[in-house]
Amino acid sequence: MTVEELGELAAEVAERRGRNEKIEILEGALRKADASELALLVTLLSGELPGGKIGVGPAAVSKLAKEKLAGGSGPGLDLQDLRDELARIAELSGKGSQAARHQALVDLLLRAGPRGQAFLLDLLAGGLRIGALAGVVEAAVVKLASVSSSAMRRAVTLSGSLARAALTALDEGEAGLSRFQIELFRPLAPMLASPCDSPETVLARWSPVLFEVKLDGIRVQVHRDGDKVRIYSRALHDITTSLPEVVEAVLALPVRRLVLDGEVLSLDSDGRARPFQETMKRLGRTPLSPFFFDILLADDTEFLDRPLSERRTALSEFVPEALRVRGEIFSEAEVAQSFFDETVEAGFEGAMAKNLQGMYEAGRRGSDWLKLKPVHTLDLVVVAAEWGSGRRRGWLSNLHLAAPDQDGQLIMLGKTFKGLTDELLAWQTEQLLSREVSREGETVHVRPELVIEIAFNDLQVSPRYPGGLALRFARVRRYRPDKDVSQADSFESVRLLHLAHCPPAELSLE
Repeated sequence: MTVEELGELAAEVAERRGRNEKIEILEGALRKADASELALLVTLLSGELPGGKIGVGPAAVSKLAKEKLAGGSGPGLDLQDLRDELARIAELSGKGSQAARHQALVDLLLRAGPRGQAFLLDLLAGGLRIGALAGVVEAAVVKLASVSSSAMRRAVTLSGSLARAALTALDEGEAGLSRFQIELFRPLAPMLASPCDSPETVLARWSPVLFEVKLDGIRVQVHRDGDKVRIYSRALHDITTSLPEVVEAVLALPVRRLVLDGEVLSLDSDGRARPFQETMKRLGRTPLSPFFFDILLADDTEFLDRPLSERRTALSEFVPEALRVRGEIFSEAEVAQSFFDETVEAGFEGAMAKNLQGMYEAGRRGSDWLKLKPVHTLDLVVVAAEWGSGRRRGWLSNLHLAAPDQDGQLIMLGKTFKGLTDELLAWQTEQLLSREVSREGETVHVRPELVIEIAFNDLQVSPRYPGGLALRFARVRRYRPDKDVSQADSFESVRLLHLAHCPPAELSLE
């Protein structure tokens, strides 16, 4: 397949609105693909570069896009050529490498053809929005290989590579997928929680339920093999050198091999948790305290496919109480509500409610973990911003907020300029302009990379937005530099939150 043909395929998928249509088109393309290019095709359609980053930033991609390159018949550049050229560009270094990298990309784009150029520019900018992101490509592989979606999802999580899991599924079927195991020092994408309104709602779903204190810290995943310990952030970056106190605490545990999930946070002299922003500022500067709430591996036993009740027992066996997140099991809503109220009064962010029979769904916003806060909050994606007026003139102020649906498409939920300090306005203006992709009047459209926590009163039915829902009285709480777009709250979780709150008159409008 040529890059021009790949661009045409991407454009065709982007034009289809239905998920099943997209899956059918992608399955057909994967079925026809040569074995040597199948992994490349899966990787590229998922919005990833074959060899990872190549040292090209947003400004360089923007410059390329504005050059409006002519020519490019297209047939001369196939997927293998693209992979090899990108690898060569990534290796450029030293004096003059920036100019050499730019010229190499120009030459590459000229060979790609018009559709291929558009695809590559989107890919390099990290803004590939064709509705054929990883989830849809994964579904196409599941259909083509005739394997279960759960087996495929597990293999992708454990291998860290959709392409690797796809090849295994197509070559060996479900039996091959089942052989993937946790690999130490290959971090797993963390399991995420969905918002919920009250303990009463939780206990109407499950009983009994584990309620835990919701910590407002830095999410960490700790791997240990003997004397070697590595600590990974929510975004799977290695932050070990910033947390020597956590390394020391983990080395003291009575276990040889270990994978733990938890948070680190800054405590004041009274043992109360400091705000998230303070914890982030103190990372690598002053000692932070670790608290763990899940265990995925201990010595030779994997717990990924075991229910929370078993994982919690194992956690208490290997991790002392002082290093565990406080939690209690409740069957009555009134008692659970008291736990929630006491947690909030003690200065914590809220509570987590977890299904004791639930599995650890790595990389997923599973329905078995629910987060409860005193006010409704959502982690949303900034897709655009409008220039301010009056004292905010010269700053990007009014933010356009969206949530990703199951296909990775971003669904607009509303706008807000409330809760922004002058310091935050200055910072976000700089950050958003560095991600600019286009302008429309006073609106600057940006690459969807920044996640922001938004507080709001409730959700209302609104024909103004494509998802039919809008935030009421939305205001900014903070940006979340520890989260990427895949970890934002999904539109489905927003819809379910609305259904849990809306009166019958609104339900009839759905």
